[in-house]
Formats: sequence, C-alpha cells, structure tokens
Amino acid sequence: MKSSDVDWDDLREVALQAMRHAYVPYSKFPVGVAAIVDDGRVISGCNVENASYGLTLCAECALVSSLHMTGGGKLVAFTCVDGQGGALMPCGRCRQLLYEHSAEGMLLETVSGIRTIDEVLPDAFGPRTLVAYSEATGVEPEGPEEIREERAERELAEGESAS
Repeated sequence: MKSSDVDWDDLREVALQAMRHAYVPYSKFPVGVAAIVDDGRVISGCNVENASYGLTLCAECALVSSLHMTGGGKLVAFTCVDGQGGALMPCGRCRQLLYEHSAEGMLLETVSGIRTIDEVLPDAFGPRTLVAYSEATGVEPEGPEEIREERAERELAEGESAS
C-alpha cells in the first residue's frame, strides 16, 4: 500500500471518534487509534486506564483486540491521536504489538510524517523473524497458526513465480 492510497484525514477522524470513548480518569490523556486492515476494514481503539497504573491498556491493545474480534487479518495503515487530535507516536511496547499484527510495510502516520513499521521499529523481532528462521533451519515453529500460514503463503508465491 502507498501513502497516497490512504485517506489519512478519514482515518484520523475514526481515531478521534475512538479517542472520545477513552477512559482516562487519572492521566486525563485520551488516546484514539485507527487502522486499515488488509481486507479494507477500518478498526479503532482507545486507551483504558486503571487505578493500578500497570494494568492500563493502551489504545493499540484495544485495536488489536478489535482486529481479532472482527475477523483477524493484517494491519496496513495506522494512525494514533491525542485529545487534541494531534499525531502521537506509539510507545515501544505498542510498536512491538503493531509489528506482530502488521502486513509487511505497514504505514504509520507519525509526528514526523508517514513511516513504515520497519522505520519506527527497526530490526524488530516478530513472526517474520520466526518464518525466516524456520526457512533457514527447516525447524517448524510451534507458534501461532498465522506463522505457519505466512510460511505456506510465501512458499506458494515462490512456487508460482518459479513457474
């Protein structure tokens, strides 16, 4: 997907709507996120705080939960906004969470412009790492079914391109 394929204004508006549902009685810092899934769905999420701060859920957690509750897939474009509608960069934990559920080359609207997931989390460890390791060693991963499916899809694509 190219940045020009994404209506960032519309995606940001979905994130703003999600942000309005945030539960933030402690920090008063609402966050909303929205993403496009590889099948065209648009999903969103907001942060939910807890008096025990360590249990607070970032908006990205809600987004990934929504992704799986509505059919799964891979994220292809993502935006994150604060209470004023300004762009936010996901924290490191959330970047890793997004990476785990992203299509290769997922685009993020960031404080410094549109970036790919690999630019905001360089040298990341995730499902693609396990697939590459499996291909190099022949060791079948015991991880999520998605890892095995991704490997099978890659092998199929390589077989078709060789034909």
